Parts: sequence; structure tokens; C-alpha cells
Amino acid sequence: MRFEGRDIVSIKDFTREEVEHILKIAKLMEPLTRKGSDLLNGKILANLFFEPSTRTKLSFEAAMRRLGGECIGFSDPTTSSIKKGENLADTIRVVENYSDIIVLRHRLEGVARMAAEFSTVPIINAGSGSEEHPTQALLDLYTINRELGRIDGLNIVFVGDLRYGRTVHSLAYALALYDVNLYLVSPEILRMRKEVLKDVKKRIKIFEVENIESIIHKADVLYVTRIQKERFPDPEEYEKVKGSYRITLDTIRHAKSSLNILHPLPRIDEISPEIDSTPYAKYFKEVWYGLVLRMGLLALVLGAV
Repeated sequence: MRFEGRDIVSIKDFTREEVEHILKIAKLMEPLTRKGSDLLNGKILANLFFEPSTRTKLSFEAAMRRLGGECIGFSDPTTSSIKKGENLADTIRVVENYSDIIVLRHRLEGVARMAAEFSTVPIINAGSGSEEHPTQALLDLYTINRELGRIDGLNIVFVGDLRYGRTVHSLAYALALYDVNLYLVSPEILRMRKEVLKDVKKRIKIFEVENIESIIHKADVLYVTRIQKERFPDPEEYEKVKGSYRITLDTIRHAKSSLNILHPLPRIDEISPEIDSTPYAKYFKEVWYGLVLRMGLLALVLGAV
């Protein structure tokens, strides 16, 4: 398996064996979150974020620094030469001279793939429009595996915005590498994109339902996403579906005691705060797992392990 110098653009670019190797390396990083390391001493990561981010941007920065590296970049493109009209290809060609790896988030689909074609240093897709978010899918897998001890044989339920939510697209592709049942719960206009369904249905069983209560008793993992107002081309369509699903204690009253509730965050009102103090809530622990996973991924891509 080759990871050094590799672009991380789509989860579809990985085999199960490769994913398992990433998860294995991530686990080795857990003690390093406390004591630090010099594995990436002398390496520089460039964060280029054309959309807002809290967890992804900060976790990549924290991961790089925990491993002894440095970070540069921007989180507001209006402070860069993009404001002056510089195109993305030129930005990438410039920034690659200052860094060993580039983490890129953009509002347009396909931009990460395009950037990888121009760049001589590895590109990590930190979210491309409504398309994909591959490192989120990897940290979701890592969380599931660490908390439940396995991925094969589980019943996974996605609920919320499955049309515009890039995290569920990447996670669906990733879960298709395993033996799972996938349940999709969403309003009609927010159903999973057809191209994702077509691909994933070839490998795992998928069930589309509108009533979460009808299948909550089967769930091992409940993956909740917010309805993303910023992705809707028509504000009126958003108003029709906002608040469609809200997970409360009553919602999960018939759930397994081992249920894990995950969320890529940010959360708006789709998970009641009363869930936070229950054993079901894993979404804040998932944030820490994200740091661990990204440490492992950076170490692999930069050839440190």
C-alpha cells in the first residue's frame, strides 16, 4: 500500500485494506495526543479554507502541531489574492512552494480533484460543496470501530439532510466496503443523491424510510446531520423541511442500550441537549477521534510512518 505523497480526494479511491491500515495507524497516534511527537518536524501544512470550519480546520492544525509540524494558511479567502481575482490553480501553484501538504475546503464540487491535478504536493479534500468529505468518513469509521469494536454486521441509520450533506455521501461510500445494513431517514426532497445510491446499492443493503421510530430499535449507530440551509438554492424549500427531525429521549426510548449517536457537527436543533449526558452520545468524543485519525493520515501521507 502506498500512502506517501498520495492525494486524499474521495473515499472511493480507497480499498477496505487501505482504510483498515489508516484506522490501525490512527490508533497508534492516541498516546501522542498527550505527549506529542516530532514525527513531522520540519513539515508545513497549508490550510486553504474557502468555507467556514471549526472542527476540520482546527483538528488538522492540532494534528500537525502534535506531530511537530507547522501550519500556515487562511480561513477567509477575502484576505488572500483570491480577492484580487487570482484563480485557484494559481493559488495552489503558489502555496505548494511554501508547504509539504495542502488541506483544501471549497464550496464547489470537484475543486479538490482539480487542485490535485495542479499540485505537486498532496491535496487533502476537507469538504467539496455537497459532494464529499473523505476524512470525516474515516473518522466516523474510526469512532464506530473504537466504540463498538467492529463495523461489519451493524445496522447504521442516517437521518437528516442526505441530499446536500457531504459527510453522509462519503460515509455511505466508506460503509459500502463493509457488511452493514444502511437505513436512510429523510424528507422526500432531501433523500440521498441518486449517484450515491446507485454505487452503494451494489454492495450493501439500503432501506429508505421516513419514520425513524419504526427502525430505531434496530440501530447500532444513529448518524444525525443538520439540514444545511446554506446549500439550498431555494430558501422556501429549506423552510419546508427545517426541523423535520429532532432526536430526543422519547425518540430513542426503544433503542438498544449500546446505541451510538454520532453527528459530524455543528449541531443546530436536531439533537436535544438532553441527549448529551446519556451514554448514547458519542459526537463530542468523535471530535477527539477526528484529531487522532488526522494525525495518522498526515503521518502516512507525509511518509513519517
